[in-house]
Amino acid sequence: MIPRPNPLLLLARTALLLAACGLSSTAFATGEAPQLPPAPGDAQQYQLTQEGALRRELSPGIYQVRYSPFNQSLYVAAAEARPGVQGGVIYQLDPETLATKGLIHTDEKNFGLALNPTGDTLFVTNSLAGAVSKIDLKEGKTLGRIRFTEKGKDGWPYGPRSAIYSADNDTLYVGGVGDPGVIWAINPADMTLRTTIENAGKWMTGLLLDPAQHRLYAANGDGEVLVIDTRTHAIEQRWKPAGDAKALLLNLAFDDKTQRLYVTDHSQQKTTFVLDARDGSVITRLPVGDSMDILLNPTRNQLYIGHRDQGTVSILDATDYRELQTLHLPPNPNSLALDADGSHLYVTVKTPFTPDRFASGPGSVVRIELP
Repeated sequence: MIPRPNPLLLLARTALLLAACGLSSTAFATGEAPQLPPAPGDAQQYQLTQEGALRRELSPGIYQVRYSPFNQSLYVAAAEARPGVQGGVIYQLDPETLATKGLIHTDEKNFGLALNPTGDTLFVTNSLAGAVSKIDLKEGKTLGRIRFTEKGKDGWPYGPRSAIYSADNDTLYVGGVGDPGVIWAINPADMTLRTTIENAGKWMTGLLLDPAQHRLYAANGDGEVLVIDTRTHAIEQRWKPAGDAKALLLNLAFDDKTQRLYVTDHSQQKTTFVLDARDGSVITRLPVGDSMDILLNPTRNQLYIGHRDQGTVSILDATDYRELQTLHLPPNPNSLALDADGSHLYVTVKTPFTPDRFASGPGSVVRIELP
């Protein structure tokens, strides 16, 4: 049996890629909090940001957020990064009030999230345990789990980071952080491994699908965007938008109307690349500074970019990249999600780690009414 690594050491190693560390905490902008009924045992601390967005403190160590059309709920992954706490929680929130509708307690800590097309099944990456779990949202029960025992050349186990569900071929893709990284193609019905896409570059980070072209895009810490055929699972192209310069590419967005592919770099180039998805050529770089998560809203023709170090989220026009609004969400905006009609943006906001690798305070969820 392969021994499981010390979770604190593994978390320290992959903290950057999981967007788990940040700057010193900055005081939140305050306003009159809405009077909402608290859930049992839940502090329900609400604030208004300086731009008037609803913000709620939730839990130490929150990560990705996803909206499910199945039950019109917001789901937030929490690693519960505090001393003496084993396992994690999936929070089910009301998308209007951010009040807690339900809690799914898990035996492993939770990081990345993906939903099936109907939104009734949630897939969760348990990065510290080298696992991915499948949760039935109708019952709030874990239906299955797959664990990975491979190690990279450096001897470290792979840490599952991003997950994305492909309805085109009924496959769950999960990126494994390692050197070199891998991408697992999983059968979501029984959580068994179909194949492993190897040599995916150092530190596999973001994943994005283009179903029309049968493509999976993947970003990595070698500064590459991989183009993978979802029919053969072969890596067909490797694009390096920064050329020979160091780049740690993180997350991706895609505009199928313009065939523009967006990829962020938080730590090296500190920019957002705009690529021509037909050949990988660089159209431009967006001068917005450090960029973490990114999301395209085709309904409003808007692009959203989170800036962890700046403590802000930018709203840009997706055609000419004019800045429409900047929202101040200190200290560290992390993950972005939209509701079903694209009228509201949700952001998870993290707090920095302590020297012992625990969260220094509760993370937050923000609901933004879009212009």
